Amino acid sequence: MDCTGCGNCADICPAKVKALEMKPLESQKAKQIPNQEFSTKIPYRNSMDKNTLKGSQFQQPLFEYHGACAGCGETPYIKLITQLFGERMVVANATGCSSIYGGSAPSCPYTVNEKGFGPAWANSLFEDNAEFGYGFHLAFSQRREYLAGKMREAMAQEVPAELKTAMQAWLEGMNDSEKSRVVGDTLRELLAKAAGKNELLKEILSMQDLFTKKSIWVFGGDGWAYDIGYGGLDHVLASGEDVNVLVLDTEVYSNTGGQSSKATPTGSVAKFAASGKKTKKKDLGMMAMSYGYVYVASVAMGANKNQLVKALAEAESYPGPSLILAYSPCINHGINMGKSQNEEKLAVECGYWPLYRYNPQLKEEGKNPFVFETKELTGKIEDFLKGEVRYSTLVKQFPDEAKVLHERLAKEYAERFAMYKRMAGA
Repeated sequence: MDCTGCGNCADICPAKVKALEMKPLESQKAKQIPNQEFSTKIPYRNSMDKNTLKGSQFQQPLFEYHGACAGCGETPYIKLITQLFGERMVVANATGCSSIYGGSAPSCPYTVNEKGFGPAWANSLFEDNAEFGYGFHLAFSQRREYLAGKMREAMAQEVPAELKTAMQAWLEGMNDSEKSRVVGDTLRELLAKAAGKNELLKEILSMQDLFTKKSIWVFGGDGWAYDIGYGGLDHVLASGEDVNVLVLDTEVYSNTGGQSSKATPTGSVAKFAASGKKTKKKDLGMMAMSYGYVYVASVAMGANKNQLVKALAEAESYPGPSLILAYSPCINHGINMGKSQNEEKLAVECGYWPLYRYNPQLKEEGKNPFVFETKELTGKIEDFLKGEVRYSTLVKQFPDEAKVLHERLAKEYAERFAMYKRMAGA
């Protein structure tokens, strides 16, 4: 009932015999609505590793029925992230498309699981969202350190041995998401039995919402990350603190009609760049990698789903700042949004969008932290540009300018591709 009708799922279904087929809604309601209602009553029981492509899709999405454009390139990333970390997520969302479809009254697409756990979400101003999310992290860190101190204080008292063992286990694994959750559940039961009139144990029990390590995320578009909010974003990445940043890169200010941003590539037509943008796209990933301790990944769901899941799992578990740059086709690109996932694939195949992961922890193992995951190119940038109105319109309106700018763009991306290969030691 909430299908937007974009058809992306059917378009990219990998089955040899297509498992999905688009049909008129009215022809399906009588049969499929009861099926869907039945499916919601089946409890989620899954022993597969959720940090794998297949395993992740057996997890309940805690982001559903958004109000974004049909075929939006942004929303699939958020849906996947909530499947992986949603029950313990806290999200700071910059103003933009993701704040509009993420928090439009009277409904909200973020939801909870059968236990009542789901993402806690809030929208900040456009210019200070990174600092807003950083504040979440600092607040939870301070509160959990206070809780740890109270547990150490309780362990010095006469408390049941079983409870003392659980407290010690929690202190040792408090910064591990899975360990803190499992031990936290045990602690909750033991404290409920042992608290009685012990004020210290009752205080610890009152802070049970802090038992599980939170997953702190900062969401926003390229207008925020590359432009207006970049100073704050850089500050948070430079802090070295455990904050995860997702940049939904549409290469324009999508929410206000497609204005040019620093993420807009050379030769792209956008508002305030009607004759094609004259300067190259800012390389936010390289800038973040220069710190040496920031986890950075460039991903495109439609091109390599395994790489995306691996990057998200690594970024979230990395005990420091992480930056995920997610290519997000937009209606402002002038494409068939029913094939936006395939458009991501085309962008990667021609070298327009690179796939890589920069993991600082690999340096500790004596390995190259930069892993370049774009395979040898099978497409041409020129062909890719012809398929998007934001580029093809320049050819019609300013053919001489288009020739110069598009050739410059192809050269820039060829040089970038070669640079990434050198960085990877290829």
